[in-house]
Amino acid sequence: MQRFFDIIFSSMALIVFSPFLIPVAIILKFSGEGEIFYVQQRVGKDGKMFGLLKFATMLKDSANIGTGTITVKNDPRVLPIGKFLRKSKINELPQLLNILLGDMSVIGPRPQAQRCFLAFPKVSQDAIIQVKPGLSGIGSIVFRDEESILDNPEIDRLKFYDEVIAPYKGELEQWYVKHHNIYTYFMLIGLTIWVVLFSDSKIHNSIFKDLPIPPDILYERL
Repeated sequence: MQRFFDIIFSSMALIVFSPFLIPVAIILKFSGEGEIFYVQQRVGKDGKMFGLLKFATMLKDSANIGTGTITVKNDPRVLPIGKFLRKSKINELPQLLNILLGDMSVIGPRPQAQRCFLAFPKVSQDAIIQVKPGLSGIGSIVFRDEESILDNPEIDRLKFYDEVIAPYKGELEQWYVKHHNIYTYFMLIGLTIWVVLFSDSKIHNSIFKDLPIPPDILYERL
């Protein structure tokens, strides 16, 4: 059933957004490094790797520069137009093609690069690969401002991600897999639209009262 809605929603969204996506592609072609799309291998269902599509918002070799696959606020690797595309989440829209092709779902655990996936506890890894990764999901909603959370020069960002963010994000994705049904699917689509419009909202805590409790160091930031 979820696959049926994935096809319907991704097809409709591609049609609706196409007049907007084409100008973005043209701007990217003639700005920055001339790249339109960025394709990165991510971990999918059953642990299989697939090429995740995004609009190019960073330097070509960004994965091998600075904090690697972890992006922080005001990251110097982000191109000028990339800041707007990332803030508005427009850079994620090419993943509608991933959904249409069956690599992803509209809702699911956020697909991770191998390095970030391995930062999750093993129990979380085992749960995550049971379902298709998603364009959005509970982990994406709760950590929608992850770059700001990591924007602290006094911390070791990679260590903080591995020891604090990844374990809790893993718990959230385990929660999703446990509650994986059509009701959660539609509720998370609605919540995604809501938090895009009202970025400071914490309404997910009211709707899903049994979400894992974040560690103290993250509590006020989420």
